[in-house]
Amino acid sequence: MADDAAVRLVCLPHAGGSATAYFPFSRAAAGAGLDADIVAVQYPGRQDRLGEACYDDVDAMADAIADDLGPWFDRPVALFGHSMGATLGYEVARRLEARGARPLGLFASACRAPSAQRIEYVHQRDDDGLIAAIRELSGTDSAVLGDDELLRMVLPAIRGDYTAVETYRHRPGRELECPIHVLVGDDDPVTEIAEADAWRAHTTGECVVEVFPGGHFYLNAQLAGVLASVKARLGDWIP
Repeated sequence: MADDAAVRLVCLPHAGGSATAYFPFSRAAAGAGLDADIVAVQYPGRQDRLGEACYDDVDAMADAIADDLGPWFDRPVALFGHSMGATLGYEVARRLEARGARPLGLFASACRAPSAQRIEYVHQRDDDGLIAAIRELSGTDSAVLGDDELLRMVLPAIRGDYTAVETYRHRPGRELECPIHVLVGDDDPVTEIAEADAWRAHTTGECVVEVFPGGHFYLNAQLAGVLASVKARLGDWIP
């Protein structure tokens, strides 16, 4: 934690991911001159929360996260979500704004707009089929993928995440007031540019779409550029 930082950046992991997915992001932030206290949400059912029941519903996850974020608003808060984390970030921001706690903005990374969801059934595959799907995207920690016993242990959480995001349906209603900065890879099989551009319909504020080289986890190879972009945008958002 950076107690004297100007802003708190709350990061939400992808489906099957954990808080440690943001360790490289957090480590590189200081060298990039990003004046932010970076905290990552740990979903239940993995790592230090392995013994807790995992969620399989985006709305229930968003309710819990929004409740937990209350004490963290001792300074301006922005949200950064990758893939499922961006959908969660959107729903969390909706709840926060309804309570009068408007975030500075939302960074939506590698994620289709809430109104541009596809019909998918990865969560209904057997264990081997689910493992094949996460290997294909190469987003899960290689140490987990290489340890069959550990992988089988966290499969319930991974299945819960996929169930949550694949059964999520956007509810029409009041959209965000805070700005949205969309980041997407130009070769992402999960999020097409048009699906990323559709985020513009989900805020009455500014929405910027930025395209990086790479696939669904472009973030790993483009970290320096992403951090530079986040730094610049936070500078615009901080009053």
